Amino acid sequence: MSSDTSRRSFLSVSAAAAAAASLPSTLAATTNAAQALKPSPILLGVASYSFHKLDRQHAIDGTKALKTPYLNVKDVHLPMGTPDEIKKASAEFRDAGLTLTGAGTIYLMKDEDEDMRKSFEYCKLAGIPMIVAGPTLETLPRVEKFAKEYDIKIAIHNHGPEDKHFPSPLDVLKAVKNMDPHMGLCMDVGHAARTGTDVVEAIKAAGPRLFDMHIKDLADLTDAKSQVPVGDGAMPIVGIFQALVGIKFKGHVMLEYEIDPDNPLPGMIKSFAYMRGALAGMGYKG
Repeated sequence: MSSDTSRRSFLSVSAAAAAAASLPSTLAATTNAAQALKPSPILLGVASYSFHKLDRQHAIDGTKALKTPYLNVKDVHLPMGTPDEIKKASAEFRDAGLTLTGAGTIYLMKDEDEDMRKSFEYCKLAGIPMIVAGPTLETLPRVEKFAKEYDIKIAIHNHGPEDKHFPSPLDVLKAVKNMDPHMGLCMDVGHAARTGTDVVEAIKAAGPRLFDMHIKDLADLTDAKSQVPVGDGAMPIVGIFQALVGIKFKGHVMLEYEIDPDNPLPGMIKSFAYMRGALAGMGYKG
């Protein structure tokens, strides 16, 4: 199958899934027609890792199908190539109307200036203001130094019980509490829940150190393999949104959909429909 045919099929399936997913929202809008929804303080976006088995154009098309401009880009879609290659690739996203809010996860595990500078130069060239990072406790001082030099935020991603460095968002907060304001947290709610962390309370504890969020849902909050479309599992989505509003969260809530990697968009559209419905229930247009 040609890439053009594959893309047309991808978008055709997307359109059908979008129509189906919009039905509950349409009914809700009809029921609440007299209620004016306020602009949402929670900005929904996409972690491009959701499209990691697909190419850059599919990631662009898929994000646009979800009707959000916000994208956290993974290097599979924006490789760390030459300066010209980085600038050209990042321009493709912006020309499509997308905003690159962050890059990563980028692993900053080598405690050497020359190695670490490459990642910061990559983000500078691409015009990306934040690194979703996987450092170690040992590399944190060097990461902090570069974050200040480049004026790039560092959102440390917690990766659950398997992560020997930062399994829980609380581990991140402990590590950065006395560091420069450029240093903060990207909370992955799925990985956080699997450590036994109360994600709602962790949001409150994070406050302004919470720079970004990767959202997903699990049927079993202890099992990474139980991921389902957002709204079909046990994750307290409404509580999460309420807590984010409560701390006046300024970042983005990025859907990281890690199932159905060959055709993730139908589940992603269903997830967005649920999240937008939850926001509507709070009085916001998501």
